[in-house]
Amino acid sequence: MNMQQMMKQAQKMQRQLERAQAELSEIEVSASAGGGMVTVSGTADGEIRAIQIDGSQIGLDEEDAEMLQDTVLAAVNEMLARAQEVTNRQLGAVTGGMNMPGMPGMF
Repeated sequence: MNMQQMMKQAQKMQRQLERAQAELSEIEVSASAGGGMVTVSGTADGEIRAIQIDGSQIGLDEEDAEMLQDTVLAAVNEMLARAQEVTNRQLGAVTGGMNMPGMPGMF
């Protein structure tokens, strides 16, 4: 395989990875714990979109449960954003800032 063929193959792979990553952002997933007391919903690429808490199981009225849900959701998403920043810094140090397809936040 010559260099030109390798470059074409790498570009094709990068396009495929970008498409796959875009598709992951469209796939909805959810999980619950505590017998349904807490349900978390998001996308397959790791974005948390909703946290639902059944406040009646822990003695909260609907308004307090909604406030708790919003607060937990904000904290979780802030943690995920910070984790992505750390990941980008660490991988950037290893790759020397090269554009690496398929690595989160790296292309």
